[in-house]
Amino acid sequence: MASPPKSYIATQFHDHARLRRRGWYWLTPVVVLVLYLCVMGVFFWLQRIRDDSVMFVTIDQELRQQRLTWLVLALSCVIVISLLALWRYTRYRSEAEAAQAAETSFRRAMENSMSTGMRVLDMEGRIAYVNPAFCRMIGWNEADLIGRSPPFPYWVPGRHEQHQHTLDLLMSGNAPSSGLEVESQRRDGSRFTARMYVSPLRDPNGDQIGWMTSMTDITEPKRIREALTAAHERFMTVLEGLDDAISVTADTQDGLELLFANRTYRRVFGAQTDGHEELLAGRRGRFTDESVEVFAPSVQRWFEVHHRMLAWTDGRRVRLQVARDITERRKHEEASRVQQEKIQLTSRLTTMGEMASSLAHELNQPLTAIANYSMGAVAMLRSGNADPERLLPALEKAASQAERAGKIISRIREFVKRSEPRRQSVPITQILDNAVAFAEIDSRKRRISIAQQVPADLPNALADPILIEQVLLNLLKNGLEAMEKSTVDTLRVVVQQQENQLEVAVIDAGHGLADPERLFEPFFSTKSEGLGMGLNICRTIIESHHGRLWAEANPTGGTIFRFTLPCAAPQAPIQRDKSEELPA
Repeated sequence: MASPPKSYIATQFHDHARLRRRGWYWLTPVVVLVLYLCVMGVFFWLQRIRDDSVMFVTIDQELRQQRLTWLVLALSCVIVISLLALWRYTRYRSEAEAAQAAETSFRRAMENSMSTGMRVLDMEGRIAYVNPAFCRMIGWNEADLIGRSPPFPYWVPGRHEQHQHTLDLLMSGNAPSSGLEVESQRRDGSRFTARMYVSPLRDPNGDQIGWMTSMTDITEPKRIREALTAAHERFMTVLEGLDDAISVTADTQDGLELLFANRTYRRVFGAQTDGHEELLAGRRGRFTDESVEVFAPSVQRWFEVHHRMLAWTDGRRVRLQVARDITERRKHEEASRVQQEKIQLTSRLTTMGEMASSLAHELNQPLTAIANYSMGAVAMLRSGNADPERLLPALEKAASQAERAGKIISRIREFVKRSEPRRQSVPITQILDNAVAFAEIDSRKRRISIAQQVPADLPNALADPILIEQVLLNLLKNGLEAMEKSTVDTLRVVVQQQENQLEVAVIDAGHGLADPERLFEPFFSTKSEGLGMGLNICRTIIESHHGRLWAEANPTGGTIFRFTLPCAAPQAPIQRDKSEELPA
């Protein structure tokens, strides 16, 4: 006989059953054997008494006596063999009972340790069995449930018809294999949601004797699932409602695979990867956090694109791309730039209009000198006293005055003419000299001198000289106007280097200002005839040069205007608008 397969589960249930049966299964055969030995002892003892009596012994009787003895011995052997067989059968049955008891205890222990509630209904719908987990789940005891017929005590009040419909569906065998979601009520009145699975219960002959149901409390998982679903819906609503085109792609052997695209991306580029690849602009690997402005020829629009590498839900490295349509912004920026240029040109023309009379006076001096030197030379020639030694200095002075007038006119034309901003490496002293030369016309009229304090070893500035001259001239004019009634007759201009920037300070000793920062607000002016746009335009020009313009009170009285400009490196590297891609 083949030995039964060994169980890999702990055998404490079987060992316990064996210990309970081991002391009794051999008792019956041993008692029978002891009684048999006692009977045989008495039998032989009586035989010996009879053999000792000679008067009762005959030949025939002795033969019969021998036959009787052999018969008793044969019966004894049969009895002993039967006892051994009985002992073996008793032992086998005891082991079988122990195994069955162990199996029953083991299954009962499994049922008691399960967190899934088990319930058995008979064919009439009565409860035939419940495990402890089911009782813990609903709060009712086993004695309160066994034998109960519908309505069951854990049915929700007011929903008995719904529960009865579910029970009828269960009893008809039409319950779905995916289970039923039911709501039940505990004994304390609290409610929970459970998922119930149903299967037919059959006896060893295969006949159905009831329905086996298992119930699992899914209240918390359902709450979490509903919360996740709601969060996912909110997240998708936000993504689908964004004006930015969001797409996620993965690199495959056949090219890019589109994993996600929101509504804006699908509306602009469709449900293909062409738009993502077009905005990718040939970039691969990891990306910086800087945005890149890319023109998409397929849709004729500009986009501000952010790239990022991230881990997808399946662990793959994918590309996240967020593209914002900036076409209208670029149009507005271009229009603003053109308008700014017009404003700057208007400001320069306004400045020149204010300086017209002063410039006429300034040009009148060299023109008058030229006329005087020319008339003297003509008089000398007419008198016949044309001595070259006396005529040559007069002509040289006339030529010098003509050159001076030409420089004034050239400088005015360069200042007024419209041109594109050109940043270049330029000495700060050149900008300062040109601006001061313009401002000196007004300073002489106001009897105020302009003092310059410029170190000799300053690096060049990276700037557009015409625009910076406009800024500096505006600040100088403001300082001269502020000092018109001041007892101090010197307007100072100080230039110094601050790390990789040049700082220019225009220091006046005028009446001062209570709130210097308000000067840069549009249409704010302290002059009755001013428009309040000059300093605002100056700040815009300085900020476009990556500098800063501000005002502060002068401790000795007046106001200090300061602005910074970047220093020009000897060999400045090429500035790139697009962020460089990091190596993968």
